[in-house]
Amino acid sequence: MIPRRLFPALTAALDETPVVALLGPRQVGKTTLALEVAESRPAIYLDLESEADRAKLAEPELYLAQHADKLVILDEIQRTPQLFRSLRGLIDTGRRRGQGQGKSNGRFLVLGSASIDLLKQSSETLAGRIRYLELAPVDAGEVDRDRLDALWLRGGFPESLLADSDAASLRWRGDFIRTYLERDIPQLGPRIAAETLRRFWTMLSHQQGALLNAAVLARALAVDGKTVAAYLDLLVDLLLVRRLAPWHGNVKKRLVKSPKIYVRDSGLVHALLGIGDHEALLAHPVAGGSWEGLAIESLIGAAPAGTEAYFFRTAVGAEIDLLLQRPGERKPWAIEIKRGLAPKLERGYHAACDTVKPLRRRVVYGGVERFPLAEDVEAVSLPDLCEELADV
Repeated sequence: MIPRRLFPALTAALDETPVVALLGPRQVGKTTLALEVAESRPAIYLDLESEADRAKLAEPELYLAQHADKLVILDEIQRTPQLFRSLRGLIDTGRRRGQGQGKSNGRFLVLGSASIDLLKQSSETLAGRIRYLELAPVDAGEVDRDRLDALWLRGGFPESLLADSDAASLRWRGDFIRTYLERDIPQLGPRIAAETLRRFWTMLSHQQGALLNAAVLARALAVDGKTVAAYLDLLVDLLLVRRLAPWHGNVKKRLVKSPKIYVRDSGLVHALLGIGDHEALLAHPVAGGSWEGLAIESLIGAAPAGTEAYFFRTAVGAEIDLLLQRPGERKPWAIEIKRGLAPKLERGYHAACDTVKPLRRRVVYGGVERFPLAEDVEAVSLPDLCEELADV
């Protein structure tokens, strides 16, 4: 099992709020992390995909009231979103009976895919009583450095990363994609043909890290722009795709307004494109965008909670791959991402930094040593920059 950096934040959240929602794609390790937390305190676990466990909640207030002294873990909460009203009632009843606000904390840990309906139900019903945490796939800040190549090829879903071989990992990811398209997404409500959504997901993989061009995608799928937007919203909401927003400061330059789109797990990119080993990956045109996506997910994951992420690009080509604005810092970090061992900075990066005036300037590259690349610019490995960003 790979230790997850979210564990301390999860335990702290349970000490501070009545309900914690741990959201993330299926198979990302939410249940494993929740059961690890359960080892440190009295707890019960209910899997809402199990008919037997759902039957226990036929009268949820009665059943859950019997376990007021325990952490109740409710897995796959999107299967029974009506439970949110019951959770609110139990929390408020406990407060009225004199338990106090602090004593009602850590009552419920709900796990689920980040469906639109789930977020809407919980935010409306449990306003002021719930905190959201996201568990993403394992990233470069969470694995040993000698596993970085395997992480890039296989992605960060634990079963894929820890598979016995690259071939077994690829088969797992293929099954994962098929299950999402044919079972999980239809269960969440949207009625989208599985093959159509696969084509869309694959097209995004081909264009990993490109600016969103909804018109081109719509023409390729023979649908309209609104349909493309709905497909994209769905994959973003399920934490499978990232829509990286452009930075808009108070500058007198024409800035790009379209977001950049990344399939968030590099292993899924490679599975959708049929890339099964490192030789095929290094020879594929997506290699640069795939590495950039892994770096961006890892750096965002390593940064402190509340960090805002953007990219910067002007109409004339001045560009920064990633801007990270950490809480309490007036200026962002300007991060350029290179895959090779001898990184070189383009003039556009310096021009963009002259506009943004970042707090720190870093270049992620494929080597291991840290060295100055230009005045106020350091080249640094991806794991080292993850550590630096996490140091508040």
